[in-house]
Amino acid sequence: MIILNSNSVIIVVDMQNDFITGSLGTAEAVKIVPAVEKCLKEAKEQGIPLIFTRDTHQSDYLNTSEGKKLPVEHCIEGTDGWEICPELIPYTKDSIIINKPTFGSPALAEAVKNYDNITLLGLCTGICVLSNAIILKAFYPEKNISVESTLSACVNQETHKTALSAMNLCQINII
Repeated sequence: MIILNSNSVIIVVDMQNDFITGSLGTAEAVKIVPAVEKCLKEAKEQGIPLIFTRDTHQSDYLNTSEGKKLPVEHCIEGTDGWEICPELIPYTKDSIIINKPTFGSPALAEAVKNYDNITLLGLCTGICVLSNAIILKAFYPEKNISVESTLSACVNQETHKTALSAMNLCQINII
């Protein structure tokens, strides 16, 4: 269960149209949207701050190192696929949104520096959730960093479980 108290923050990783129903969408991602929405509603009601990340690429994406290894245009800044999914847009009001040009964002470390309980959820467990959880654990080894496994998804269940196992090895709480 997500730890929600006055010194908690929830990071919503890349819940963007392209990862849900767009060019890199998966059935697993579609399945978690209602539960993520319910979680964010409860968090807002309790005054828990939210931070959203957005995978953010430019029109030259296919020429980047990432684009050469994953040659699928996605999350191009300003497109519909780059936007947070419609169900979660209401929760972005008064929230921090961090655009990140690659998997992990050191800017998150600055954004969460005053919180002791940091929970990540979202997409994709094996890439951006994992990358950001590892970055935060490296910056803050004594903070309570967790990943909500039922509110995260990956390409399939096998890769989801592999990512959760890797984060658990790095002393990130899997809830």
